[in-house]
Amino acid sequence: MNALPNKLRLAERMSRLGTEGAFDTLVRARQLEAQGREIVHLEIGEPDFPTAGHIVEAAAAALREGWTHYSPPGGLPELQKAVAEDAGRRRGIAVDPSEVVITPGAKPILFYVILALVEPGDEVLCPDPGFPIYESMVRFVEARPVPYGLPEERDFEIDVGEMLAKITDRTRLIILNSPHNPTGGAIGRAQLERLAGGLAGRDIFVLSDEIYHRLIYDGEHASLAQLPGWKERTIILDGFSKAYAMTGWRLGYGVMRADLAEQVGRLIVNSHSCTASFTQMAGVAALRGDQSAVSSMLAEFRRRRAVMVEGLNRIPGFRCRWPRGAFYAFPNITGTGLSSRALADALLHEAGVACLPGTAFGRGGEGYLRFSYANSVENIEEALRRTARWIEARLSP
Repeated sequence: MNALPNKLRLAERMSRLGTEGAFDTLVRARQLEAQGREIVHLEIGEPDFPTAGHIVEAAAAALREGWTHYSPPGGLPELQKAVAEDAGRRRGIAVDPSEVVITPGAKPILFYVILALVEPGDEVLCPDPGFPIYESMVRFVEARPVPYGLPEERDFEIDVGEMLAKITDRTRLIILNSPHNPTGGAIGRAQLERLAGGLAGRDIFVLSDEIYHRLIYDGEHASLAQLPGWKERTIILDGFSKAYAMTGWRLGYGVMRADLAEQVGRLIVNSHSCTASFTQMAGVAALRGDQSAVSSMLAEFRRRRAVMVEGLNRIPGFRCRWPRGAFYAFPNITGTGLSSRALADALLHEAGVACLPGTAFGRGGEGYLRFSYANSVENIEEALRRTARWIEARLSP
């Protein structure tokens, strides 16, 4: 095979892009399976349920009816209206369809909002541990990510005092995520009210990642957009992947003030043009159709949560809080004496359990692992047995 004649010269900005550890671990796990190893997959944040039948049928009908052409960049009016009604009803706020932007997955909302609002040298507050693409996108636009912690002793809820202390004249954007990946924590209304009070008079936007808001176990979901005066300064990021088990459909949306939505639409025109029309029609069916699949999935995740948390807390060196939302357990593993990376690698290669080191989500994740319980109870129990056996064999005196 001939060598390429020229060295690939990448733009400097590519060096500022990060990645997602979940996909890296999945690749390594698949390689082990190709060698004949049996791996229990608890690394990927993806519901293991099928998309509800009525949603699939809506997509098939849309294909047959000719929904195979371009849509407006910001989305089909049918879906914008359905999202406005659903997002507004669930949060108790008024949302106009002109404030809705439809994208292929929810990540583009994160990327486009940062591109539209954040200048080089600006500062963006990001949760640490947190979804790694937050920091990646902030660095990509030559801004500075400023991490804020999620204390375990607070059940991984934000510490508003710490956040406010980190705000400077360069702060342009704050990223919230509730329910939270990777910890499963959630932000209550009282803390959001404290944060809103502390931000009074400051020209700061908040990007609120609420992709897991239908998957909450304790209490009601709270959004900063519900507070007086904050809907205009909050961008809600949401989508269909988690609640409707539609990860591969690539269908997400943002709710934001209309003038910002217009600017995000310009970025869409310059990048992906529009979101597939037939998947948007499936989205309409998801929002307006039978919601029992969402309720059933949440009930099953609640059952699995108990199995996972109770099992982890029986393993020597582990302690695990009860997640309030999403489908992740985030046990503290400092009692094992191992780093997050060392233990995650050992569990994968020696125990056949794929999970993520907490450091895949930032420096604040050291001392933790993330286990996704988007798998069957039987597989979760097997993963717990393997983990306990490995710990007892390697770390017992």
